[in-house]
Amino acid sequence: MHGLMMDDALLISNLIEYAADYHGDREIVSRTVEGPIHRYTYSQASQRSKQLANALEALNIKLGDRVATIAWNGYRHFELYYGISGMGGVCHTINPRLFPEQLIYIINHAEDKLVFLDLTFVPLLEALQDKLPKVEGYVIMTDAAHMPDTALKNVMCYEDLIAAQSDTYSWPQLDERSAAAMCYTSGTTGNPKGALYSNRSTVLHTMFVCGTDIFGVSGKMTILPAVPMFHVYAWGFPYAATMVGAKLVFPGAAYDGASMYELLDTEQVTATAGVPTIWLMLLDYLKKEGKTLPHLEMAGIGGAATPLSMIEAFEDDHGVRVHHAWGMTELSPVGTTARLNPRVEALPTSERRKYQVKQGRAVHGVKMKIIDDAGNELPRDGVAFGELAVRGPWVISEYFGDPDASASQFTGDGWFLTGDVATLDSEGHMQIVDRSKDVIKSGGEWISSIDLENTAVGHEGVAEAAVIGLPHPKWDERPLMIVVRADGSDPSPQEILDYLSDKVAKWWLPDDVVFIDELPHTATGKIAKIPLREQFKDHQFSTA
Repeated sequence: MHGLMMDDALLISNLIEYAADYHGDREIVSRTVEGPIHRYTYSQASQRSKQLANALEALNIKLGDRVATIAWNGYRHFELYYGISGMGGVCHTINPRLFPEQLIYIINHAEDKLVFLDLTFVPLLEALQDKLPKVEGYVIMTDAAHMPDTALKNVMCYEDLIAAQSDTYSWPQLDERSAAAMCYTSGTTGNPKGALYSNRSTVLHTMFVCGTDIFGVSGKMTILPAVPMFHVYAWGFPYAATMVGAKLVFPGAAYDGASMYELLDTEQVTATAGVPTIWLMLLDYLKKEGKTLPHLEMAGIGGAATPLSMIEAFEDDHGVRVHHAWGMTELSPVGTTARLNPRVEALPTSERRKYQVKQGRAVHGVKMKIIDDAGNELPRDGVAFGELAVRGPWVISEYFGDPDASASQFTGDGWFLTGDVATLDSEGHMQIVDRSKDVIKSGGEWISSIDLENTAVGHEGVAEAAVIGLPHPKWDERPLMIVVRADGSDPSPQEILDYLSDKVAKWWLPDDVVFIDELPHTATGKIAKIPLREQFKDHQFSTA
């Protein structure tokens, strides 16, 4: 027997329609690529999204066609989120920081029919277009006054394109399981892999991340998504803010400390989210300029493990509560958040922060377990660790058009293997120990490179740190720490080791510390270990 309930579909278009009807006057503020600050409302965004949908239909975009975006966080990109998915297309956001070869692969593999791009990326696409035979046209996201002279073929001006269309449009009543959005992983080995999201999965993800015990997104907030909109849909915040009517502030292409502070301060932003590298720049700027964040209440941090020193700086110096989170492209992306239960919240600050540095507890809807190499589930005791496996309604069931990758990442009973090595405790707190390919095995025991890195950056002379395992004749592998010194500091290797000595197990201490000017990063801001392993493959430890 089924319940006697209406079977209305969960559609992305419903989010923007609701926003126009019930909080149409709430602001969306953008720092534009052209320079000025742009302001309009959800009602106006809805109208322009409908104009865009009409334009896409006029360009012969049909149900399921992929339409690419290569753009920063701004109001036009926001309109693409809703206009493309709402009319039945697939909004395919592309990370412009990937290597050209990866961009070519992604656009061709996805079979994108159109590419919408910000002015910043015109030279990039001009260089690639001859290798993109399936792209039928390019739309530069600007107005006629700022249209550049370009070698792009079949090029259009965004503002002219939508101005020619009516803002009257009835969103089609799609199957809620129809494809709506797509994002490719930025994996460091092999070709990127495509995650294809549905309307249903996206709306469910939106509803759950708004929950009070997740990110607590509400209409009272002013939210600045500092994570790029090409990085797994800015972790869903453009959807969540729309659902509840929060004021949205988009930073455009400016992620330096001064630019971020300007928007956080002038727009009185109360909540933000981004990767640790962004916050390192902001906190450094605040410290140098003697500025504070009187309006900001919450900072969500994910994409890489959050150092304790960063949590302390936000909370102790600025009164900003940090909410650690973990997720993946394959999870739409949120899997866990470190919102604390009443027992942990009541602990003394030093004890509470031991939980805040963990990646948190699973969002309702995401199931998780840790398994050994044979696939056996391991105990949730906070000690045993194994590969993290997940499943849920916004976790992909396979990769788009890549059966080989799917076969290697999914178990026979439908669990997705994340590649992260983690622990789970009895209350469900998950902590990433390392990526499976980065964990260091020394004398039969595991050393977490993440823990060593995050402890090291607590030293005032360390701006960034990376730890890799190198072969050792006795212990199989031993850790090498690679450090970027903070401006104006000149710590010695021994000073770093002395700092670590009472904070980690003695046998975890690196066998050597070396200094370089800059660490390599992946397209999503994480430390790239592969080039470091290549650079230091011949490094000899001073002790045998």
